[in-house]
Amino acid sequence: MENTTYIALSRIDTLTRALDVAADNLANANTDGFKATKQLFSQYLVHQKGNEPSGGRDEAFTQDLATYQDHIQGALRQTRNPTDFAINGEGYFSVRTSQGVRLTRNGQFHRRVDGTIVDGAGNPLLDRQGQNIVVAQQDEVVSVAADGTMSTEDGRIANIGIVTVDNLNTLQPEGAYLLKPTTRTHAVAQTEIRQGMLESSNVNSINETTHMVEIQRDYDLNFQLVQTESTRFMNAIDKITTEPSS
Repeated sequence: MENTTYIALSRIDTLTRALDVAADNLANANTDGFKATKQLFSQYLVHQKGNEPSGGRDEAFTQDLATYQDHIQGALRQTRNPTDFAINGEGYFSVRTSQGVRLTRNGQFHRRVDGTIVDGAGNPLLDRQGQNIVVAQQDEVVSVAADGTMSTEDGRIANIGIVTVDNLNTLQPEGAYLLKPTTRTHAVAQTEIRQGMLESSNVNSINETTHMVEIQRDYDLNFQLVQTESTRFMNAIDKITTEPSS
């Protein structure tokens, strides 16, 4: 198989991954707190020996280098639900899961029967000391100030913990909206929490759909190239094997 085919196949391999990434982004375009995944491509050069004056030539192959999350803030929308919270600015909510503490920008919480504030999966929301936030069952009104102070009609009960990490690229996605911190977390100095609001996904559906169409077109062109080269190669073999020997 000639190098032209290998180069096209390397491109097809990266485009397959790109299509999966774009599809996942579109599938979560309406998931609160979801952060779009982006891809990093690179080229690696392979030096080919030949008769060129320089002694050879370089051929560029495509490589899927890495993926990363785009942590830009999504749009905030009003829900008027008293246990919906949105962070305006940097930072993440902390929730306790069966696998340990995880971070999230999805502030859609609710009160469990025992008064614990939990997310949609039942993971408790944590305060600044890393403790579960529990509202007394007899308390009816829950209010949250911009600095994260949570109060009821009986007074302050907790301070919502908003944390971050020094390098956001070290956060590992788990599911649609949870992030696993792999380095030490620390409290955000200044927070702004908006009660009765949620942060939408930062996926731009129109741009992502356009990107998916471009990926598909590029994939088809490279696949056609591989098929054309394969046909040409097989025809050459057939011609050589069927020619009468002199």
